[in-house]
Amino acid sequence: MRNIFSRKEFVLAVACALALGVFSETVPAQPARDINEHALLTDSSGAPVKSGFGLCWHTGFGPAPQWTRGCHAESPAPVAIAPAAAPTPMPEPVAVAAAAPVPVYEKVAFDANVLFDSDQALLRPAGRDTLDQFVASIDGLDSSSIVAIGYADRMGSDAANQALSQQRVDAVKAYLVGKGIKAERVETSARGETQPTTSIAECKDANNARHIACMQPDRHVFIEISGTRIAK
Repeated sequence: MRNIFSRKEFVLAVACALALGVFSETVPAQPARDINEHALLTDSSGAPVKSGFGLCWHTGFGPAPQWTRGCHAESPAPVAIAPAAAPTPMPEPVAVAAAAPVPVYEKVAFDANVLFDSDQALLRPAGRDTLDQFVASIDGLDSSSIVAIGYADRMGSDAANQALSQQRVDAVKAYLVGKGIKAERVETSARGETQPTTSIAECKDANNARHIACMQPDRHVFIEISGTRIAK
């Protein structure tokens, strides 16, 4: 069965075809829209359908409604990167004071022998020099006392010699105290003629110049001290 068009219908169809051709040629193709500007894919309740990452699914048709702007994928905001922390300055070296050296002590002993003239208790110049050296040598010595012992020769009586030996040791102590040594540190004793340095065989008891000179070692005061002090 053939379709028969009237002249009027034919003219109308040609006009429509021409109109469509002209419209398609005069209307330029629209540029492709960004996928973010296309409509969102919604479920049966009208809510946007999202992916597992929270992004909305889009269709390829039409712009997205205004109420769905919050569902659009947006470029992530720039992340501010904190500047690198300045390196921690190294602490200044601390000067450590050197430990004080431990003092070393030594034990020392000093003695001196002061000679006197016959039947005299006065210090001679040589005796003063001996005592000065003794005082200088014991400087800084930690000691409780100084021992001084007086002696006499065998000429004269025992009593006279005992008294003379005491006078001699007293003279030595007085000189030491005058040099700054405390009196209580000087212990004295007198032996008289009981402990002579010389023997009778060496020096006879005759009162002549030769025997007086021979017994010179018996007329003396012996002093001694011992203790500890820092080693020099």
